[in-house]
Amino acid sequence: MEDLIKYIVQNLVEDKNAVKVTSKDEGNAVILELSVASEDVGKVIGKNGKVAQALRSILHSASYKDTKKYILKIK
Repeated sequence: MEDLIKYIVQNLVEDKNAVKVTSKDEGNAVILELSVASEDVGKVIGKNGKVAQALRSILHSASYKDTKKYILKIK
């Protein structure tokens, strides 16, 4: 899942090298923390949070058959 989010976000931002995705396993949930360059945060969040919501929807769909819940946090 980390690679999927990283691939999508790298195609959205200007500074592709600043994109980092880390994961923390917490029981039944996996928390993915996404960090990008400060000038690219707006592109990842999008107007009214639409891009961030779309990323979360893709993550939810990709992990549908997995037993763990994936949570995306944008730093």
